[in-house]
Amino acid sequence: MDLAVFQELTEKITLECFFMTDSQQEEKVIQLIDLHHFVECYNSKIKIFDYLHHSVNIVEDNGIKKGIFFYDLKHSMPLDLNACEEFKKQHRLQELWFVFVEEEMVRDSNRHTDFIIENRIEVFYDKIFLFNFFQSVISTLK
Repeated sequence: MDLAVFQELTEKITLECFFMTDSQQEEKVIQLIDLHHFVECYNSKIKIFDYLHHSVNIVEDNGIKKGIFFYDLKHSMPLDLNACEEFKKQHRLQELWFVFVEEEMVRDSNRHTDFIIENRIEVFYDKIFLFNFFQSVISTLK
């Protein structure tokens, strides 16, 4: 993503999400950066429809409407998996993807696997990925 596009999108966040606190706007910018970099690495033809109004990003991939949720184990927040299922129905998504975002290279994905099992992620999400942001590497966990 070039600097002009990034500035335009962050300005959109500032304008449309004026009701959010500074930290919430910062989280939204991080979500935007994760989304754009993931799309660049996974499939640059994915069309982004909505990232402003939800923690789940709405995209279209090969004509299929999908939701992508990014999660960082270091900054863990509680998951509301029932809400994600409702979100999928409400927005008529055909798939939901769960993406672990890591800054460092992951040599052992046991903690991700444990998290998936403990939280029943595989029940609610159609695909699960491990995305190494700085290495631009995406691994499929499901």
